[in-house]
Amino acid sequence: MLEHVEMLFPASSALWAFVSLIVAALIGVSVRRVLPEEHKAQETVQLVQLTIGMLVTFAALLLSLLTASSKASFDNVADDFHVFAADLIQLDTTLRAFGEEGDKARLLLRSYTAATIASTWPHEKRPPGDYYPKNMELKDVSENLDDVRLDQLLNEAGKEVRRLAAMDPYHQALRNEGLEQFARTMSAHWKLIDEAHSSISVPFLMTLAFWLFVIFFSFGLIAPHNALALVTIGLGAVLLASVVYVIVDFDTLFRGFIIVPSQSMRGALAHMLLGER
Repeated sequence: MLEHVEMLFPASSALWAFVSLIVAALIGVSVRRVLPEEHKAQETVQLVQLTIGMLVTFAALLLSLLTASSKASFDNVADDFHVFAADLIQLDTTLRAFGEEGDKARLLLRSYTAATIASTWPHEKRPPGDYYPKNMELKDVSENLDDVRLDQLLNEAGKEVRRLAAMDPYHQALRNEGLEQFARTMSAHWKLIDEAHSSISVPFLMTLAFWLFVIFFSFGLIAPHNALALVTIGLGAVLLASVVYVIVDFDTLFRGFIIVPSQSMRGALAHMLLGER
């Protein structure tokens, strides 16, 4: 049930934004009807229009900053997954070259990669095979990508790499290379966890919501009472609601329609399975 709520969150945010803006405009229309005629003078209307213009400029700036922030966060996490997948492939290649002694570490590495895919992208098809735990409860990856059970799998793989016995200079070089690659893998792992979180500032978003409410209230206050004006305000509300949807959808990372792709991790797993003994 939690998964479906998370998937609807961007749509719910957009719907909330649309309803709020329409309500603000309707309040403005209602207030205009009870205003004395002296408050509807041309000079007053011009003052309101100037104020609206200023607010629209600032609101557009805030919207662009929020969109850029959520998109940059999304791109950073996607790039981090590419780096992490490349590190996993390099480590697996080194272990494969080491020989049979590296098979246990490789199995743990494959199990970790497959379990990460299944847990991080629960709405996609799970990797085939029975070499990883499939009974894992789905975690809220929109807030915290870290999972203790997955960390244990990766740490166990690291322990196996450290246990490798080098009987000649060739295997010693491979062992040293494997230890360096595992260190890079862990660094990429924690960097990914640190960056895979919401980038939206709630006070920032609430400030923007208040400004938009005031803007649409002002629209209703000065708009002529005809169908075209009401349709235009409605279209404006739809447009801004769609922008809110895109911002929130980018920010959720692994939920909704715009998600961080799993192709890099699936490619790493395919490479590991291709080289399976």
